[in-house]
Amino acid sequence: MSERADQLATYPAGGRRVIFYLFYDPQGIVDDYVAYKLERLRPFAEHIFVVVNGQLSDQGRARLEPLVDTIWLRENVGFDVWGYKKALEEFGEERLAAYDELILMNYTWFGPVNPFEPVFERMDNARVDFWGMTEHAKQVPNPFTRRGVLPSHIQSHWISVRRSMFLSDAWRAYWRDMPPIVSYTDSILSHESRFTDHFSKLGFTYEVAFPQRNYSTWHPAFYDAEALLEDGCPALKRRPFFHDPLLLDRHSIIARRFAEKADALGYPVDMIWRNIARSSQPKAFNTNAAMLEIMPDTAISYDETAPLRVAVVAHIFYVELTREMLGYCASLPSEYDLFITTVDESSARVIRTILDEVADPHRGRVDVRVLPSNRGRDMGAFFVGCADVLRSDDYDVIFKIHSKKTVQEGKNAGDLFRRHQMMNLLNSPGYAANLLGLFQHEPGLGIAYAPTIHIGYPTLGRGWFGNKDEAEKLSERLGIHVPFDDPTPLAPYGCMFAFRPEALRLLTDVEWTYKDYPSPKNHKDGSVAHVQERLFSYAAAELGFYTKTVATTRYAAISHTSLEYKLDRISANVQGYAIDQVHLLDASGDFLGGGPVGYALAYMKLRHPRWYPLMAAVHKPLRSIYRGTRYALDPAYRRWRRSERATPVEDAVDEMDLL
Repeated sequence: MSERADQLATYPAGGRRVIFYLFYDPQGIVDDYVAYKLERLRPFAEHIFVVVNGQLSDQGRARLEPLVDTIWLRENVGFDVWGYKKALEEFGEERLAAYDELILMNYTWFGPVNPFEPVFERMDNARVDFWGMTEHAKQVPNPFTRRGVLPSHIQSHWISVRRSMFLSDAWRAYWRDMPPIVSYTDSILSHESRFTDHFSKLGFTYEVAFPQRNYSTWHPAFYDAEALLEDGCPALKRRPFFHDPLLLDRHSIIARRFAEKADALGYPVDMIWRNIARSSQPKAFNTNAAMLEIMPDTAISYDETAPLRVAVVAHIFYVELTREMLGYCASLPSEYDLFITTVDESSARVIRTILDEVADPHRGRVDVRVLPSNRGRDMGAFFVGCADVLRSDDYDVIFKIHSKKTVQEGKNAGDLFRRHQMMNLLNSPGYAANLLGLFQHEPGLGIAYAPTIHIGYPTLGRGWFGNKDEAEKLSERLGIHVPFDDPTPLAPYGCMFAFRPEALRLLTDVEWTYKDYPSPKNHKDGSVAHVQERLFSYAAAELGFYTKTVATTRYAAISHTSLEYKLDRISANVQGYAIDQVHLLDASGDFLGGGPVGYALAYMKLRHPRWYPLMAAVHKPLRSIYRGTRYALDPAYRRWRRSERATPVEDAVDEMDLL
């Protein structure tokens, strides 16, 4: 602490405070957490000046105007650093001189999780030139430059400055000489990590409301947010919810614990989920927040006094599965309407007969529809054949199921895939009640479905298959800006799920036609149905709805033990933590598992990168020659390649295409 401390004044009774709040959102949308925060900051600031980097939607402006005094838009240049610099210039030093304290804060945190009052009361009594909410410890070497020192510093999401400092020549010089900021690293090196060290060396005194020395980590706001909240910190950083899950895994950071702590303290956690859903990769968010609900077969959360309006949309191609599907529907705990689509009138007659034979007291309206086309299979039936149901606003939750067989994969794999989806949606009356209970209690929950299939299917690591390019094009067309996950999207593989109709409006409000889908013989990766399958969670997230995967206790046991064993075997020959293993495999390229040539290419890329381009250039031609020769000479290989291209039974059906 500086010797000037005894000479400094505390924040005066009746003092005047101005807050410069830096806001950024790619679409200019102001989420609930921002309004919630600003409303609770209002009693502590005479003036709230919102600096908008980039655009602000009409909705955003309408939300901000009642809460703040100034909304100032600027070009999104220079990150928050130049946002503050230009806002200070816009506000003007003469005007600023009328205030006793300014706060530079940004949108990168949720709060107040704990009340602001105790923090302001404590820090108002501190004799300092500036103070901050949280602190980052010194690091050697500097992780951003790999040399020198990253000094300990107040984190830039909340820096409070008293008039003894913001009216000084040193303050003017700091902002006048601020270099252009063109990257996140620039913002750290030129401002966040520099600010505290720079002004303290000039003799200015500071304190931290929740100093790093009180915690066991160099970065408490990221690594130990739960402890900060327990100590009364009002701010919870957004980053642990969307950062690389492998880094969180490496450091045993469980972001869900942070949210659970916030929930216990009374913070509306739905605001966290809805903001992160809209602005981050869904699979990364789903992982960090542990958005898998493992539910029992005994109802524990469903409110029978407030039943939801429920519908089931079921496409039945294989009529022999009708009884099984109706049995799953019978698990629903309250009345539901049933919409069945099928491909011809003879199938419809069989289905109607079975409906008459299988009683279900909860089954309400029944509508069996014969489709004019089988294009798109269950997806065409859903988006075209049941468009009126999806857009009707008559239902709170809709279940989409279909008679899936996956005959090209063999009976075991096909039956497992169907059970995997059906049982994790409608396993039993108690389980189905718990699933609907999630929708009752979580208004931000948009869609729920089984975890990614991995037993018997090579989905993990390649879930986009050949659909990503087309998915990007369709997303652009539909206005979906949520970032895609790699290498596997968060998606309901097999297309069975429960959803809130308003969550999928970006997909269901499109006037799809059967002509948008290829003929059943060409129903393959890259076609619109497979692209739609991978965009459900992304479309929901764009509207601020999040996804949960759901599982029975029995499935969780089967899945976890299988995953653990597979990961154990894969890890045996790749040492280190998961993040190290992935980085090593990423660095080796796409060649591991590609036979001797593939391993040689991986070795060259890692150990002799100078020669790698030459080897890579000849790899594809040699691989084509090898495959062609083997196809001609090896009957077993030929049969396998043909089976890969085999047309499933459903593909070969003559559709009643009336287009």
